[in-house]
Amino acid sequence: MKYLDLKQINAPYVHAADEVLQSGWYLKGEATKRFELHYAQYIGTRHCIGCGNGLDALTLIFRAYKEFGVMHEGDEVIVPANTYIASILAVTENRLKPILVEPDITTLQIDDRLIEQAITPRTRAIMIVHLYGRCAYTERIGELCQKYGLKLIEDNAQAHGAVSSAVLPQRKTGSLGHAAAHSFYPTKNLGAFGDAGAITTDDDALAALIRALGNYGSSKKYVFDYLGRNSRIDELQAAILDAKLKDLDAANQHRKEIAAIYINKVSNPLITIPQCQRDSVYHIFPVLCTRRDQLRQYLLDHGVETEVHYPIPPHKQQGYKEWNQLSFPVTERIHREELSLPCNPAITKEEASYVADLVNGF
Repeated sequence: MKYLDLKQINAPYVHAADEVLQSGWYLKGEATKRFELHYAQYIGTRHCIGCGNGLDALTLIFRAYKEFGVMHEGDEVIVPANTYIASILAVTENRLKPILVEPDITTLQIDDRLIEQAITPRTRAIMIVHLYGRCAYTERIGELCQKYGLKLIEDNAQAHGAVSSAVLPQRKTGSLGHAAAHSFYPTKNLGAFGDAGAITTDDDALAALIRALGNYGSSKKYVFDYLGRNSRIDELQAAILDAKLKDLDAANQHRKEIAAIYINKVSNPLITIPQCQRDSVYHIFPVLCTRRDQLRQYLLDHGVETEVHYPIPPHKQQGYKEWNQLSFPVTERIHREELSLPCNPAITKEEASYVADLVNGF
């Protein structure tokens, strides 16, 4: 059993790619306009700006806030210590300072009880990362942003379609903060056929600036008000994503049904299933096991592929060697013990039951 069979998942959407190829228009066309409109409507924001990938989306958000003078080099951004490294790369690329905060071991999301003590006079933003498809937003985080006048940035690379029960009426991730970054990497719940990303926001001025920054710094042809970059979604990816968007909620529902089988059937004392959320879209189904590598090999020996998200935490990477001596024990435990079970639209309920039985037999 493959961990993720992209060929099977993507087969129904090849027609969208063919239509773009036949159109003869491959960049900044009608497909991009349609997707941006539909995705903004789906998320519940006024604006969606397509870009090259999820890292660019985050990077452009911080760059725009620097252009506005909201942030300056050396200012601090609070981020979860156990995130994928892209979240942190966007901060350091803008010469801002990431302040790492431990997650809650029961949810694997940033521990909102630890955030306030990390806030200093240089803090300008809190970045929440909806890891594994789980919503990281809490009322406490919203209150802290208001209390200290901080921007709330969402890394929504893994949670397309998730909603927050912490706000009423319920709203989707990607509409909870001042701006949100989305990745459409092929493995994501809403995945392109290559790299693609987007920013969502209700801030008109921020949206206009981000669009210009991703278009070489230009909002008018051959006029460059900013020193921007080339980061635009192409027509092919936009058309594919627009076609897939119609089926996203159904695909997420299937993920929830697969996850429910694991939650209800797995009962091995060696395996810990982190506290599950009703609103998760289960981009990843993580379990914790002190014998993770043995469990992974055991499942592979029985024909089941798994993944590790992620084997080395950001503060132990050589790219951030100045952090290598820091200690984040909860983060380090997660990265040491996490194993991802197959959970996606290509997995059948019978296959999920088989995986659960195997896990119980470990």
